[in-house]
Amino acid sequence: MLAPNFRHEINGEKLIMAIAQDYKTNKILMAAYMNEEAYEKSIKTKKAHYYSTSRKQLWLKGETSGHIQKIKEILVDCDMDAIILKIDQKVGACHTGYETCFYRRITNENELEIIEEKVYEPKDVY
Repeated sequence: MLAPNFRHEINGEKLIMAIAQDYKTNKILMAAYMNEEAYEKSIKTKKAHYYSTSRKQLWLKGETSGHIQKIKEILVDCDMDAIILKIDQKVGACHTGYETCFYRRITNENELEIIEEKVYEPKDVY
């Protein structure tokens, strides 16, 4: 099986950066890490699996919330050490209730400004 280059190491785990992008709108929804097991499960199931560096464990995106990411296509960069998952996202990708984890921008005054609307209430799904 073709596999990306898992060259980034965190806590002894070899990882690649995975960017989740909406396959219809091209909106960036989230960024996370994958280890080889997460990558292989993602390929096999066509559902995005990631590796949590804080919990040090594999996780299926949407397992708790039901907001599963169905993989439509996978792109790999020129060095084969980062991937883009073109996905069909159900509801929102961010655990804070937004469609995207990139729901804030940094203003000219170096402050955070919310630029998206919530699509669900986290307390209702977690």
